Amino acid sequence: MQTKHGGIHSGSDVLALKLVAKGFCGLIALLCLIPFVMILSGSLSSESAVVEYGFSLLPQDFSLEAYKTVFREPLVVLRAYATTISLTVVGTALGLLLQTMTAYVLSRKNFGWRNAFSFFFYFTTLFSGGLVPTYILYTRTLNLRDNYLALLLPLLFSVYNLLVMKSYISGLPDSLVEAARIDGLGEFRILFQIVLPLITPALATVGFFIALAYWNDWYNAMLYIKDTHKFPLQYFLYQQISNIEAYKKLIANGTVSGSIVSSMSLPTQTLKLALTIVVTGPMVLVFPFVQKYFVQGIMIGSVKG
Repeated sequence: MQTKHGGIHSGSDVLALKLVAKGFCGLIALLCLIPFVMILSGSLSSESAVVEYGFSLLPQDFSLEAYKTVFREPLVVLRAYATTISLTVVGTALGLLLQTMTAYVLSRKNFGWRNAFSFFFYFTTLFSGGLVPTYILYTRTLNLRDNYLALLLPLLFSVYNLLVMKSYISGLPDSLVEAARIDGLGEFRILFQIVLPLITPALATVGFFIALAYWNDWYNAMLYIKDTHKFPLQYFLYQQISNIEAYKKLIANGTVSGSIVSSMSLPTQTLKLALTIVVTGPMVLVFPFVQKYFVQGIMIGSVKG
């Protein structure tokens, strides 16, 4: 390989540079895994060991008490998992459909009202109605208390995701759409048969954002859901931690006798670590399948206006 100064790099030098670069990247990747390994190790340790010695890469005083607490009622946990998975799948599908259709319309130059509609969408990123009006809307006007729609609707549409999708669609050649129109295709067929196959990275990126939002949502459940049978996974686990911490405070204050169970034996720190493993596991398994599309979509959204 010849440089612009006339020097020549041998093939072995190039190979050595590649090996060094790959080794450096591999080292960084291993360092990024350390926090996750410590979380897993802490979740498999006893509460007293974590409180006394802190976190480590290997379990201390191996114990499954935290996981026994999480799965104390396995059917309840499975029901919460089913609720969260259903909301994530349905919400992601509907969210992608709505935001893709909206982005396609706003990206068409022959749509005369696109600037006005764009302004209304972008305006919501600067101002919102606030918590109290939103709560009144969902509970009194729409009457969605203890309704799954109260968990589905708030996260169904995001202007940020709309911007990513619109930027990607705007980068497609206009000649593709015009040729499809000349062939007699309607707007829906153009969108689903021409546009969608070409925007896979954007679909994967936005879909992953929407799925994460639904998967991690507990706040809307706290506001609108009182029926324990309808709790999503995140809020159900949040309730478990809150109950144990409240019980520990009662023992510390002497309100409840601690002779039956010691405050130190109740898993709090290890329970939080175990819940982290239980909650993040499915997302960690899904991410590798969308990673390459995710990176492409992020780059497109960052360089296009």
